[in-house]
Amino acid sequence: MNRKDFLKIITGVGAALPFLSLTRKKINNPFDPIEPVSIATWRFGMDTTAKAMDLLEDGSSAMDATEAGVKICEADPRERSVGLGGRPDRDGVVTLDACCMDHLGNIGSVAAVEDIVHVSSLARAVMEKTPHVMLVAEGARQFALEMGFPKEKLLVEDSKREWEKWKESSGYNPIINVENHDTIGQLSLDKNGHLAGICTTSGMGYKMHGRVGDSPIIGAGLYVDGDIGAATATGHGEEVIRVVGSYRVVAEMERGLSPQMACEEAVRKIYDFFKRRKSSLKDTQIGFIAMNKRGDVGGYSLRSGFQFAVSRSGIKPQLIDAEFLIS
Repeated sequence: MNRKDFLKIITGVGAALPFLSLTRKKINNPFDPIEPVSIATWRFGMDTTAKAMDLLEDGSSAMDATEAGVKICEADPRERSVGLGGRPDRDGVVTLDACCMDHLGNIGSVAAVEDIVHVSSLARAVMEKTPHVMLVAEGARQFALEMGFPKEKLLVEDSKREWEKWKESSGYNPIINVENHDTIGQLSLDKNGHLAGICTTSGMGYKMHGRVGDSPIIGAGLYVDGDIGAATATGHGEEVIRVVGSYRVVAEMERGLSPQMACEEAVRKIYDFFKRRKSSLKDTQIGFIAMNKRGDVGGYSLRSGFQFAVSRSGIKPQLIDAEFLIS
């Protein structure tokens, strides 16, 4: 991909836009036509953003389109970090986490949920049908069943075999074991200029039972400000929580940075925290993606290897190799 095409994917206009206005009112010209955009973490975002784009072009809301997109990944038994097929915890139990947020600041979240595949939809149900913003564990499961969500076995045979093999060499030792953090976080901008985002995951492979990472935590795994932009995270959730990562990215955009530069600032803050604590960076990966209200996007990671997908009207979905801080 040449630089002109890359900039068109990132900004939608074919030219770099490194800074935004410092005031909310000037980020979007209300008379400019809104071109829908959807972005998502990792390679599976190619399918999820393509699905979202089909709906966005037909006039669907950002939330409806994003939910439809991530549900593709949640239902895929071949994925080991999201939904059906996700890796279990150390006890062999698959638990799922998700959250959602719209342009008005409406939020919903679920964590440590068993037996329910589409926790993205469950988080939305919490947002729309309860007075609460977060349900966890058995309470979230009970709510799902009351709402008519089907009860399904989440531990597929391939994941079970991998877990049994892991037990042979690892034993039950409660030390963070970095196996897989390929959370899907997806952000969309619709024709009305409204933003929405969803983050959904099965969490860290072979985690301690009850562990919850950043993905269902508003401000950490996901944050949306309808006047500014949206961000979502993937990777080592404990480190994202430590800096309230996704909120930090959006706050940097509000301060005037582009989505790309805002992601870079959040990753640098995580790196600085590691240095302060004199902690090892070994096996740690964190990535952020972001979009502003104008539809400009960005992505950045701690280490090489992070990718994100971008879908725009009239342009074939693109998989972007994110820039990174350290090799």
